[in-house]
Amino acid sequence: MKIGVFDSGIGGLSVANAIKKALPDLEVVLKEDKDNVPYGTKSPELLLTLVTPILQELVDQGCQVIVIACNTVTTTLIGQIRQKFNIPFVAIEPMLKPASEITKTGVVAVCATPTTISSPRYRWLKDTYLSGKTVLEPDCSDWSYLIENNKIDQMKIDERINEVLQKNADVIVLGCTHYHWIEQEIKELSKDKAIVLQPEQAIIEQLKRVIAQLV
Repeated sequence: MKIGVFDSGIGGLSVANAIKKALPDLEVVLKEDKDNVPYGTKSPELLLTLVTPILQELVDQGCQVIVIACNTVTTTLIGQIRQKFNIPFVAIEPMLKPASEITKTGVVAVCATPTTISSPRYRWLKDTYLSGKTVLEPDCSDWSYLIENNKIDQMKIDERINEVLQKNADVIVLGCTHYHWIEQEIKELSKDKAIVLQPEQAIIEQLKRVIAQLV
């Protein structure tokens, strides 16, 4: 079976690699939009014009399921995308529900792009699962650009993470697949203080369920 994976940039490679490792019998086709990355500061209207032809390419190549490996696209466009294409989508979004079940301090940090943070879907997730809890949203607006261009500013990342740890966050949600490439550094900074969540394993489990319905 052929599976499409789409992200604006290098974050999708992390997800595609995780799928290949877990489900080696699948053929995984990865599409990125290097010309327009990062997506995290773009409007939903512009994003829709960018992603539609790329998703059409995956459909035309025979992909039977498409994984949207971009929190920004999922939280702003997944409803419209599902209306446009008659194919199952597995979509990544920030793991606020698991965070709500894990936190003991009641303080959760969400590292995500500005477009994700301002989306109605993200606000719904926050209101539904983290109502009554403290949600910290550190400024990660340039992280995707830095990671995509291999210009990671470790001091800047350390500063943001230490800031939320000092405010008693005991769960850190990585709400952008680009950030998976610095997950280990964030885990080391957060050791014994906070659990770091990212959705690759959850995406694999959902993909398994979708595939089981198709075969």
